[in-house]
Amino acid sequence: MQYFVQQLINGLTLGSIYGLIAIGYTMVYGIIGMINFAHGDIFMIGAFTALIVFLILGALFYSLPIVVALLIMMIVAMLLTSLYNWTIEKVAYRPLRGSFRLAPLITAIGMSIALSNFVQVTQGPRNKPVPPMVSTVYNIEGISVSLKQIIIVLVTIVLLAVFWYLVNKTSLGRAQRACEQDRKMAALLGVDVDRTISITFIMGAALAAVAGTLFLMYYGVVVFSDGFTPGVKAFTAAVLGGIGSLPGAVLGGLMIGFIESMWSAYFSIDYKDVAAFSILAIVLIFLPSGILGRPEVEKV
Repeated sequence: MQYFVQQLINGLTLGSIYGLIAIGYTMVYGIIGMINFAHGDIFMIGAFTALIVFLILGALFYSLPIVVALLIMMIVAMLLTSLYNWTIEKVAYRPLRGSFRLAPLITAIGMSIALSNFVQVTQGPRNKPVPPMVSTVYNIEGISVSLKQIIIVLVTIVLLAVFWYLVNKTSLGRAQRACEQDRKMAALLGVDVDRTISITFIMGAALAAVAGTLFLMYYGVVVFSDGFTPGVKAFTAAVLGGIGSLPGAVLGGLMIGFIESMWSAYFSIDYKDVAAFSILAIVLIFLPSGILGRPEVEKV
């Protein structure tokens, strides 16, 4: 039983990271109906930015409290990735918004490859390790819970609550929901559609940056290819939970995390990805719009 609970905690931690990335996918898709496949690489850039900031802070301020260091890392990573995503949306996606649906998809894949290779060239192809940032571990009746796991789960809960409030209770959220339903009508009613979409990309990038910082803190290593696998799994989580739903994105992330953790614990770790995608296929057979998703209504 202790082993089972331990794997639940590990799955909760991993799923929280996937959920933070998945929110960016689901927000962008909800408004413009596009899958931003460069989002995983934005997450990776956030992790690398956090790494660089951590090394600079360690060199300049050796005795800086780790809480302050993590906060600075997150803020800088959020600012830089937001700038990246804003530029990508403005330069690569906005000109293709009215074109056939395949063009933005191809462009998104191209941007993903470009960002990955850019980091590979500038930072090198090898793993970049960092010293342990948070090493405190609590043992509760034979179950190990690390402080970094608690931080990851708490940050995910807080950010989900904040973004849910922004989308459902603010004027920006009303504009986003209006653009989701009908961009042309929203524009006629005075909503600045381009600005709303740009802010949505910025919000998604900020969440990905936080996820990248938490990923670096948890695993202590990052490499240029780390954007692909977590990005695909976060996209899977968004689809599984119901793409377009913020709670659904986090729920899907948690489910993917639990599936991977349990499969790795009780079966072969080599097939944990197969298990996750198989569960996705099974769920979508019976719930095509995902667990918390709403059926798409075709406008005529």
